Amino acid sequence: MDISSILQGGYQHPLSRQWQSKRQLTKAMLMYPIFISDDPDASQLIATLPGQSRWGINKLEGFLAPLVKKGLQSVILFGVPMNCNKDYRGTPADDKEGPVILAIKKIRSLFPDLYVACDVCLCEYTDHGHCGLLHPDGTINTAPSVERIAEVALSYARAGAHCVAPSDMMDGRIKSIKRALIDNGFGNKCTLMAYSAKFASSLYGPFRDAAGSAPSFGNRKCYQLPPGGRGLARRAIQRDAAEGADIIMVKPAMPYLDIISDAAQLTPDHPLACYQVSGEFAMVHAGAAAGVYALRDMAFESVDGMLRAGATLILTYFTPDFLDWLDN
Repeated sequence: MDISSILQGGYQHPLSRQWQSKRQLTKAMLMYPIFISDDPDASQLIATLPGQSRWGINKLEGFLAPLVKKGLQSVILFGVPMNCNKDYRGTPADDKEGPVILAIKKIRSLFPDLYVACDVCLCEYTDHGHCGLLHPDGTINTAPSVERIAEVALSYARAGAHCVAPSDMMDGRIKSIKRALIDNGFGNKCTLMAYSAKFASSLYGPFRDAAGSAPSFGNRKCYQLPPGGRGLARRAIQRDAAEGADIIMVKPAMPYLDIISDAAQLTPDHPLACYQVSGEFAMVHAGAAAGVYALRDMAFESVDGMLRAGATLILTYFTPDFLDWLDN
């Protein structure tokens, strides 16, 4: 056998196997998505998301304190309005007494060093369940949608969010949000993380159960990207970077590793996030429950693929598990 054919000597030890990775998972790379209910005392398990719950603001200290002690460094908040009056423009999205704004203030007060990001969208708060405002025929009305999304983002920044992350996929919303942040004194105080390549995926089902955000009619395929649309994703990534995004995100992660790799190549000077979405998380758990693989091994393998593709920030419901696993 030729000398150049012998590779196994380079990864025969557990430590030397780690050296083969260009980037290894750290706690700082993990952002934990949490669902904030408008019931202040809520602690409601979500059946389709193993181990995950909706939390009321009165329960946040008890829930988050042990995770912060283990090394949790960032969260992203999703509002779950169960009792509000939804309307066509998503008025409750930035209600000062609504779950997200109250949670921002509560978390900033309780855990000053914890980085707080907020998902920015209207679908949880509109009576039609779509991510923007609509024309009479039910299609997206882009200009007022973008204006409203920017209003909500600015409200979260004013409440103390370190980061706003619009997930609506409306054309032009990054530029509008960036302009609103700059014009109101938050240009250097609040990060803008763009869901730049968000695909119309089948993997969002458990999230829609958790957040109550399923559309009342139709679907979101006219604004979320088609799964085969690699060129569209590349264009959206470049557009959002040009419009002022501070972080680029790809969502979902596991079926779109090529898009993560494209984003790393197209925007090499930006942090690159990916979202291991609810359906991905549920699938990994389902396989482990069926005895297909060990949960921990598959969770790490899935994330290793994201890191290998170029991600530097991973939004995942496995965050509490990784906080333990990375210590062992």
